[in-house]
Amino acid sequence: MSRPVRRVHPRMRHWIWPAVLGIAVAALSLGSLTAPAGADSERSGLPEAIDTVLGDPRMEGGAASVVVADAATGKTLYQHLPGGRLMPASNTKMLTSAAALELLGPGHRFRTDVLTTGDRHGPVLKGDLYLRGTGDPTTLAKDYDRLAERVAATGVKRVSGRLVADDTRFDDRRQGDTWGADDESSYYAAQISALSVAPDTDYDTGTVVVQVAPGPAAGDRPRVTVTPRTDYVDIDLRARTVAAGGADTLAVERQHGGNTITVTGTVPVGGAATKEWITVWEPTRYAAAIFRDALAAHGVTVSGPTRAGIAVPEGARALAAHDSMPLKDLLIPFMKLSNNMHAESLTKAMGHKATGRPGSWGDGVAAIAGYLKTAGVDPGALRQVDGSGLSRKNNVAADQFIELLRSAKGEPWFADWYRSLPVACDPDKFDGGTLRSRMCGTPAALNVRAKTGTLTGASALSGYVTDAGGRELVFSIILNNYLPASVKAIEDAIVVTLATSDEDEAVPVRPRAERGSGAGGALECSWHKPARC
Repeated sequence: MSRPVRRVHPRMRHWIWPAVLGIAVAALSLGSLTAPAGADSERSGLPEAIDTVLGDPRMEGGAASVVVADAATGKTLYQHLPGGRLMPASNTKMLTSAAALELLGPGHRFRTDVLTTGDRHGPVLKGDLYLRGTGDPTTLAKDYDRLAERVAATGVKRVSGRLVADDTRFDDRRQGDTWGADDESSYYAAQISALSVAPDTDYDTGTVVVQVAPGPAAGDRPRVTVTPRTDYVDIDLRARTVAAGGADTLAVERQHGGNTITVTGTVPVGGAATKEWITVWEPTRYAAAIFRDALAAHGVTVSGPTRAGIAVPEGARALAAHDSMPLKDLLIPFMKLSNNMHAESLTKAMGHKATGRPGSWGDGVAAIAGYLKTAGVDPGALRQVDGSGLSRKNNVAADQFIELLRSAKGEPWFADWYRSLPVACDPDKFDGGTLRSRMCGTPAALNVRAKTGTLTGASALSGYVTDAGGRELVFSIILNNYLPASVKAIEDAIVVTLATSDEDEAVPVRPRAERGSGAGGALECSWHKPARC
């Protein structure tokens, strides 16, 4: 039976709707909707202290999901919109890395091998030579050189057939969901393949390093070098050297759909060299080109052309192999430097292991979700579409990260995962990572281990901190939809407040003023090369 409609007098609408709107605005403003915390934290004043930090003008109009809990008991000490799904940026890597340790194992290694189905006739190998990858994001040019050296050591001087690059362990989708087209040549958005090359020991796979130095005199062409040395990319040099003291306006970019890298602008005489990490188009063929050059350097000629995307036939015999470092060690450059390509390679590797199909983002994310269920994280309460957090479609709430942080402590691989998290104010790149210049001179320095995250309008910090009374806390801070270049100071103030306080007394810390764009700006700080964090 329907109820009678109660009509509102027209005059009443003039005050009812403004009142309702005022209540709604108050409920959505930062510092409100803070659910009751534990009695101890209320007594200490911790909720009020964190609410004050979140009330910073830099977050006006923004959104925040923040949770702090006792790591041992799980008791919630503070929460603000704990279930509010926001873009977590690189905090997504926490989900991916924990799942990889569980599903692949800390000892997992990626193998790259060289095989053939051909027969030897003296120094000639009659048939094709296969280079097969399984997704190693850390393979260097020197590793391909060692593979070539081992082939040469078998006595082969010429391959009559083709060089075939087998990248079929992964599917042929190279870039993730909604990755920005304007990021295509930027090294943090490199194409993903089961075969690739890293130009450095930060393991920035799928890129080349282009260095541009001024010529000796004004009017001269700048000097350009590419690392590793390869003809796979072409340099279109349009830049020029100008007189000492002139403007440095160099820009280095790869054109869409190919491997022409354009260098434009000016560089002054005596000026510093510019280094840019530039992605390649089709990393499988990049790896094949590096390997072919390495074979030639060791006296092995391949007569046929290079082909890609063809699987090694059954019955092929191995000539040489290279294994990556174990996953527990790979986590260091991956997590400390927030390497997107490592996250995506691991995601596809998990997808392949779970299904036997070529690794894909869909299967990989499903495998991660399966692990998360066992860790007390509800995959139905979040959305993950890639492994790194580069996609703006990822949505996770702070309370889900808290569940992961606490669950991980009970895993046999926890020590490896904990070791991979950046350490506040530790100056070593492979210890401090993306936190190495943050929270220095505070009780949080060398205390906090946490994963950072940054995209334009999205910032996050989640991890572990010990408070002034020796109690270990877990925290997750996700901030979105702010307008300043950075809100890292707000995250730091919350965490330093935790490190400075104890169960009986909260010691509020005010967010510092940002210097310039702040640490990291609109991107994860280690995504600026050379890193400026």
